[in-house]
Amino acid sequence: MLQIKDTLVSLDLIEDYFVCDLDKCLGACCIEGDAGAPLTDDEYERLCELMPQIYPLLSPAAKKVVEEQGPGYYDEDGDLVTSIVGGKDCVFTTYAPGGKCLCALEKAHNEGMIPFFKPRSCHLYPVRLTEYAGFTAVNMHHWKICKCARVLGRSKGVRAYEFLKDPLIARFGKEWYKELDTTAKEWLRQKE
Repeated sequence: MLQIKDTLVSLDLIEDYFVCDLDKCLGACCIEGDAGAPLTDDEYERLCELMPQIYPLLSPAAKKVVEEQGPGYYDEDGDLVTSIVGGKDCVFTTYAPGGKCLCALEKAHNEGMIPFFKPRSCHLYPVRLTEYAGFTAVNMHHWKICKCARVLGRSKGVRAYEFLKDPLIARFGKEWYKELDTTAKEWLRQKE
């Protein structure tokens, strides 16, 4: 772990290669797992407010789930997560030809329909944050469905922290990212 301001950053974020390869994984992170994507209370409220603009983009099954329980729920662990359809799909999952999953929130944002991009946990994935008293742990989540992302990242020479530059800046700020980048480069140089 490396300390960057009030965070402890896993070395995996610096050492691992990673570039999402949607053409291979087809967005499996939106449909795999036993619960939806983690949400903050503020994100949940925002999704509720934006639902009129997002609703038309959802599948009929997703619309039914939203009508019954809203865009999120508390899972078995008591964590607030996005609602899921059929025990697997995130309620915001849409499908492109060929079966590729696309996020309705991201689509609506990119088309200028909503100001909200998507939940922080989705934007930062495969990074997972854990808040503690006085610091935040910044860890990589390792999942077999992302093997193709590690392969593509290695072939392009892109480290996970580099791939995640924009969401990391959105969460922690430019100054924090600059310190991470400098520290990461020095760490990797010393490992050579």
